[in-house]
Amino acid sequence: MPNYDYDVAILGAGTAGMAAYREATKYTDRVALVDGGPLGTTCARVGCMPSKLLIAAAEAAHHVRKAYMFGVNTTEPVIDGVAVMARVRSERDRFVGFVNEAVEGFEKGELIRHYGKFADDHTLELSNGKRITAKTIIIATGSRPNIPPMFEAAGDRLIVNDDVFDWTDLPNSVAVFGAGVIGLELGQSLHRLGVDVRLFGRDNLVGPLSDPEVRDYALKTFAEEFSAHWHADAKVSRSGEKVSVSWSDNPEDKAEFDYLIAATGRRPNLDKIGLENTTLPLTDRGVPVYDPLSGRIGDSHVFIAGDANVDIPLLHEAADEGRIAGENAARFPHSYRRKRRTPLGVVFSDPQIGIAGASYASLIESGIDFEIGEVSYEDQGRARVMGINKGLLRIYAAKDSGKILGAEMIGPHAEHLINLLAWAIQSDLSVDDTLQNPFYHPVLEEGVRTALRKLNHALGFGPNPPLRCIDCGPGA
Repeated sequence: MPNYDYDVAILGAGTAGMAAYREATKYTDRVALVDGGPLGTTCARVGCMPSKLLIAAAEAAHHVRKAYMFGVNTTEPVIDGVAVMARVRSERDRFVGFVNEAVEGFEKGELIRHYGKFADDHTLELSNGKRITAKTIIIATGSRPNIPPMFEAAGDRLIVNDDVFDWTDLPNSVAVFGAGVIGLELGQSLHRLGVDVRLFGRDNLVGPLSDPEVRDYALKTFAEEFSAHWHADAKVSRSGEKVSVSWSDNPEDKAEFDYLIAATGRRPNLDKIGLENTTLPLTDRGVPVYDPLSGRIGDSHVFIAGDANVDIPLLHEAADEGRIAGENAARFPHSYRRKRRTPLGVVFSDPQIGIAGASYASLIESGIDFEIGEVSYEDQGRARVMGINKGLLRIYAAKDSGKILGAEMIGPHAEHLINLLAWAIQSDLSVDDTLQNPFYHPVLEEGVRTALRKLNHALGFGPNPPLRCIDCGPGA
């Protein structure tokens, strides 16, 4: 048996890497966490937390503008861009500080503050020229924004979402390319903070939605609030200190912006870690071939977790993957395939977008026979009371078993509603099972009950299943 420097070496100290480290050190102290870049995780530095800070400011301004509908009259809110961004940066730095304290407070193993790359299957070459060896290695190098070559014409007016959170003031105008999670959240929040925003998407896609009914509702809803081109063949050029964007052959379909924000997805940080020096199996895109239930790459001693595997770039998924990879790497050659949690995603737009379990598209592709129950939130009681009555929820259930398979929605407080549905799916509940749960009145969750009742009816049962007996006699 070779004498390795460490039992486990982890490339990357983000969410997945930290989770892997915590798990691995339950079994061995001989763990190296290798990262030469800034600590703090993508979520804390440039992702979910600073974006929600910007969204919170935008929602505050939006609520002021909507106060009139309740008979509360006020003037147009004055946006102090400097103050808005000062809070974003300050709170962002606070979150990052907590993460840094956690990493630096690790009591076991070793934190190596240098970049690392493979020299061979068991050896990592550090950016200081030294080399370390490890019995097992975990790739948790995360991802970075993907920038299409067509945007290069924007020069220094081209930025990514990471750059937004370092602004000291808000610009006058931005062109946002990408109608995914990042593009929607940034575009709408900047619009509500008084920035002239124009959103450019492709293929009429919006966020993670695949259900055509929900997607079309979302397209219409967002287009009513800010300028959006859901399928634009745009051209980018530089015009002095501005970025010029044209989106058709009509000369009038052209505008200039202070910045172009590229929110066109992310790419894994795999191109600089020396994978070519290993015998690991790779796809045509250069991504390791791995088992998502164990994190193991092929039949090797190397594991992968988090955004680096280009699977589901979400914090809770990265943490789960990190824990699985950390356990398996530390207990190698024993490798366990762990059941994954129900898929769950939220876009913090307004209305919010949520998706749980199987998507509409995946169900169609799989050929599973399913029924749909839906509800509009436009006339839902609690939603109308609060003046947030925009939304559509669609829930899918298997025809043969009545089990809830998935849901897609756009609607008020979807972050909470979609969590409840994810729990129902995770618990393997049928529509009837879920309808046995209590629903208070008046709450937004009653809309979920309405959709479930319609779904139960579509499955061939009554829309209101009888409450189950505790002590019923024969034939009851």
